[in-house]
Amino acid sequence: MDALVTTEWLAGELGAADLRVIDATYFGSVPGSPRRDARVEYDAAHIPGAVFLDLETLADRATDLPSMLPPAEQFAERLGSLGVGDGDRIVLYDVSHYHTATRAWWMLRTMGARDVAILDGGLAKWRAEGRPIATGTEHSVPRSLTARRDPHGVRTLDQMKANVAGGTEQMLDARSPARFSGAESDPRPGTGSGHIPGSKNLPYGRLLNPDGTWKRGDTLKAEFDATGIDLARPLVTTCGSGITAAVLAFGAHLLGNDAAIYDGSWSEWGSDPSTPKATTA
Repeated sequence: MDALVTTEWLAGELGAADLRVIDATYFGSVPGSPRRDARVEYDAAHIPGAVFLDLETLADRATDLPSMLPPAEQFAERLGSLGVGDGDRIVLYDVSHYHTATRAWWMLRTMGARDVAILDGGLAKWRAEGRPIATGTEHSVPRSLTARRDPHGVRTLDQMKANVAGGTEQMLDARSPARFSGAESDPRPGTGSGHIPGSKNLPYGRLLNPDGTWKRGDTLKAEFDATGIDLARPLVTTCGSGITAAVLAFGAHLLGNDAAIYDGSWSEWGSDPSTPKATTA
């Protein structure tokens, strides 16, 4: 199964015994942003058979940082309760402007799953084509999922500090130019402005077409090239809280680069008084 699948492909595969479809919609928790309830929207309309992941609560409960990768046991329990088991093919989609299916894709791969794909265009494209829609909550028979956290795809605060000093990995920030430059204050209280020194900026929306489908091939690569990123070299992506960093990581994956994600991202770096912050005019 390709990492990016079409609505036509999914329509032909629905109902297959080894296929699990997951709604990974999450609208974020940035202070001042409009509140939308992902579960309510899932109950109102979803792809038939899809289960709701609830990314908002699938996070490490031992930290105050938002959206941190949960322990493997917590992750396995959640996915297993949704009927996702070892050997399944998993297709993810969302209806979020943050394209949060990419975060779920990264989490699954970090926990050991490999047959994981994202639905190109998500639920919006599915609905625009007049394909079937289900309502209410889907219930699945619980299954067993093996989850083992792979540290290679995750970067910590200490690793990022070492990278700023040594420059072994390229760093790419998914936030808006205003947030990256420091011209716009961070919306999280107690968090500084600017970016990690040495990082470059590629706003995550630039990797997608206006209709929400992904850019591909040379068109996608041109977005990375324009920032000066060399996809033949190691790459770590960041953002505000580790969510849209996954958009960049998925885009890089489509081009053959398995980027890591700084999970704490600017929520951690920007609020730590010991970290240097860079700003640009």
